[in-house]
Amino acid sequence: MSATQSAGPPATSHAQPLPGVVGTLDNPVSDPRLDRVSQNPIFRTLVRERNQYAWTLTGLMLLVYFGFIGLIAFDKALLATKVGGTASLGFYMGMFVIVFAFVLTGIYVARANTRFDRLSAELTRSLAK
Repeated sequence: MSATQSAGPPATSHAQPLPGVVGTLDNPVSDPRLDRVSQNPIFRTLVRERNQYAWTLTGLMLLVYFGFIGLIAFDKALLATKVGGTASLGFYMGMFVIVFAFVLTGIYVARANTRFDRLSAELTRSLAK
């Protein structure tokens, strides 16, 4: 490789437009269509409800997961307790964590297919006017 060649892709200037971005990083241009959507009260409701719901479910999952990990770290004897023959309580609790994740996913999908889809359709109708 000669001294004039560079390794990797060419450097981009911040003054050039990026794909999918209106304006440049140095001089952003407001797109009235994006402003219209982002200022719409239905859009704001949708984003607020979806984020609140997602964070609630995420918190529940983290609580269950790290609770299980905490038991592994601090109370191995409890998890080693035999339940139902040869399986341990830890096995059943681990299975619970996995099933709980699937249940939370199903709960989110159910809400997304009802409330969030309804809000999205309402937003689309309001923007079509």
